[in-house]
Amino acid sequence: MDDTGQVAATPVTPPPSRARASALVAAGILLSRISGLIRERVFAHFFGASPVADAWKAALRLPNVLQNLLGEGTLSASFIPIYAELLEEGRERDAARFAGAALGLLTVAAGIMAILGILLAPWLVGFFFYGFDPARQALTVDLVRILFPMTALLVISAWALGILNSHRRFFLSYVAPVAWNAAMILAMAVGGLVWERSPEELVRILAWGALVGGGLQLLVQLPLTLRLLSEFKPTLSTRIHGVREAIRNFLPVVAARGAVNLGGWLDYALAAFLTAGAVATLSYAQILFMLPISLFGMSVAASELPEISRARKHHQNRLATEVTQAGRRVAYFLVPSTLGYLLLGDVIVSAIFETGAFGRDEVLVTWVILAAYALGMGASATSRLLSSAFYALRDTTTPARMAYIRVSLALVLGAILMFPLDRFRVGPLGLGAAGLAAASAVAAWVELTLLRRRLRQRIGDVLFLGEGHLWRLLLAGSVAGGIGLGIRIALPPLHPWLMALATLLPFGVVYLFMTRMLGVSGPLERLLAQRSER
Repeated sequence: MDDTGQVAATPVTPPPSRARASALVAAGILLSRISGLIRERVFAHFFGASPVADAWKAALRLPNVLQNLLGEGTLSASFIPIYAELLEEGRERDAARFAGAALGLLTVAAGIMAILGILLAPWLVGFFFYGFDPARQALTVDLVRILFPMTALLVISAWALGILNSHRRFFLSYVAPVAWNAAMILAMAVGGLVWERSPEELVRILAWGALVGGGLQLLVQLPLTLRLLSEFKPTLSTRIHGVREAIRNFLPVVAARGAVNLGGWLDYALAAFLTAGAVATLSYAQILFMLPISLFGMSVAASELPEISRARKHHQNRLATEVTQAGRRVAYFLVPSTLGYLLLGDVIVSAIFETGAFGRDEVLVTWVILAAYALGMGASATSRLLSSAFYALRDTTTPARMAYIRVSLALVLGAILMFPLDRFRVGPLGLGAAGLAAASAVAAWVELTLLRRRLRQRIGDVLFLGEGHLWRLLLAGSVAGGIGLGIRIALPPLHPWLMALATLLPFGVVYLFMTRMLGVSGPLERLLAQRSER
């Protein structure tokens, strides 16, 4: 307490630079994604693109409704702007009470949905994965019933992430999923190598490991989260300041997330009608597709949102400039990522997944799907940034409407493309899932175009890559990609890791050199320049 008998305010961490904040987010995401890739490599070793792998990927998708509806993205739109603004105004007590109400309401909502998911699992699996044979459906039902409680824990973990981000503690919140991945890796290692269980038994062990990992991910964040809150008390009251506004903002985002989640379900449901293994290869490609978006799109969007929310009332006129600068940071990394997936995607897929049951056919099919996804990667990442700008302006309706359009378009185009493409085979696997990925890429560009047009109407011109910036990045990336591809063709067959090192390392070095020669500064150079100015 202070001299007046009031509870002392929780100190707010001094703001890091925008580049440093996004770097902290990216570092946390990088570590969590690396652990996730290790998890997927172990999974690929034991399950490959088998029917059991299909069941696991489908089961993991269904409970994600909780995380997508109530988790990080939704809280970023409804919770962080209000909480961060209360901190900026020095109202730490009100902020803590608001956080307590948010936790109470989220816990109840996540608990109810988890229980419903467990009870309705047979009907959900039967509806969304009607294309599965009875054995795969039965296995999927068993897995779903274990994974719904896990996802409820991850929702509460997202609440802790919102608190930490608002206090500018970016690293811990994004590195916490390492604990979740580690639990699953350990479960597969013990079940597969020590106990030598069958694939069906092993995948159930994996599900229990995922449940334990969800609890560990929450526990990693809780100590620091609770220290940052003063007079914290979970409650279900909607009369606390900010709660009703958060709920009003929450509902459109939930609707949008519901549409996106339904779209993801239906992608997998459509893939279930394709050749066996389509669900698994689609999932492997999505993991790699989301890696650059998470590292470079989400990191910038997540670090920008609390700062924009704090300054909303005073610096709204500067928002267009800030969004443009953030867009350039995203593009600097997304351009080479896209070209790398298109030109060297087989090298990347092979280095990460080719082991055990995941062979050369699986590598090639996953690469084709990944290449189709990559065509829309820049649009998907930039759309996340624009959505954050709308959230900072307390507008959650516009991103929701654009999400409806994107999901609807992707599903229609995907249904049209997937069956003709599935006639093309690589070994026993079809290429139908590439049609779903290509449709997703087209829809992502449509969404970006619409979001940018609406944002320009609100805050003025938003020209992300003027003055030839995009063309210089494309030139640098093309030269680097050409050199990497030339090395790939010239080299004899090597171990996947050696091939990746021999091609991707020169690709990255040449890209950095070319961007510097063309006068395009990267985020690292800007961060070093900011430090030297201090």
